[in-house]
Amino acid sequence: MKIAMVAPEKLPLPGNGSVEICILGIARELAHRHQVTIISRQMAGLATTELIDGITIQRVPASSPVGYTKAAIRLLSKQAYDVIQVDNRPRSMAAIKRAFPRTPVVLYLHSLTFAQPGPSRLALMKKADWIAVNSQSLRQKLGRRFPLVKRRMSVVPLGADLSRFRPVESSEEQLRLRTQFGITKPFSILYVGRLIPGKGVDILIRATALLQQEMPVQLVVAGKGPPYYMRRLRDLARKQKVHISFRGQINHEYIDQLYRAVDCLVCPSQEHEAFGLVNVEAMASGLPVVASDNGGIREIIESGSNGYLVTSYKRPQRFASCLNKLASNPASAELLGKTGRDSAMAHFSWARTAIHLEATYTRLIRE
Repeated sequence: MKIAMVAPEKLPLPGNGSVEICILGIARELAHRHQVTIISRQMAGLATTELIDGITIQRVPASSPVGYTKAAIRLLSKQAYDVIQVDNRPRSMAAIKRAFPRTPVVLYLHSLTFAQPGPSRLALMKKADWIAVNSQSLRQKLGRRFPLVKRRMSVVPLGADLSRFRPVESSEEQLRLRTQFGITKPFSILYVGRLIPGKGVDILIRATALLQQEMPVQLVVAGKGPPYYMRRLRDLARKQKVHISFRGQINHEYIDQLYRAVDCLVCPSQEHEAFGLVNVEAMASGLPVVASDNGGIREIIESGSNGYLVTSYKRPQRFASCLNKLASNPASAELLGKTGRDSAMAHFSWARTAIHLEATYTRLIRE
């Protein structure tokens, strides 16, 4: 098949955005068997056309979402494609479908952000030949918002690069990585993601402060956010006397090393999390995960088996309690990490994601 994948206009690809990470991970698998072109935004320092792992990446101007979509349509019109996938942008997908009415167009939604309720958004969603979503939770919420298109939705779970995200191989490797990332305390907690209020980093800081009353702990935060919120988090950490390292945005190409340097990952999301890619990456890395019992996360983590789900996730004490279990019982933590790795291997590879999409593409083309 000749497959075109249209990335959102906001961030470049390759990049650190979760949607962009997913597109590239899926495309790498599809490129083993098909001809794959990704359309992404232009960015200083990146070539207009680039070949990565058998994938053609073509970059177009993105002065505005509408301008980006028009540029993508001009590029798509230069050759025929068997199927076009548009990620996370219903408006862009609808415009592309209007431009290429005879070509199957798939909308892959990663969150609720660009699928707010209302008749105008429903009209856009109805343009898609098929809608892929990353979790049952997202499908249920979208189905309630847009019941007329629910039958055209299927769940296509995301994955991780299981060869790159792997457990630490030796104590020597872990010591080297701990030194590299400045981890000095006996028990280390990792947060990876955007630093915005809905992600619950303030809850995690308070939970760490509670745990610190029992043992030496270090919290490592990887990600960036608005300056006003970063200041608020730093002030909170100072007041709570938390031993914290703000690492900033770490390039996704190297983030697997940070997973191997720490003892656990916490995902304290306070708002609906459609999937939660960091949880799968951590599990693939052999880390026990503590996460909010929220949205699609509960489709990844089985509490007590491959991690812990926190039901009352607005309460720092609940996270602190789970973290105490991990810190005070290393054998149990190791078993959770091993089971998590097994879960990732069985259910969350990019190869599985690509197979799901391949089946959808094939059916649409035949129809």
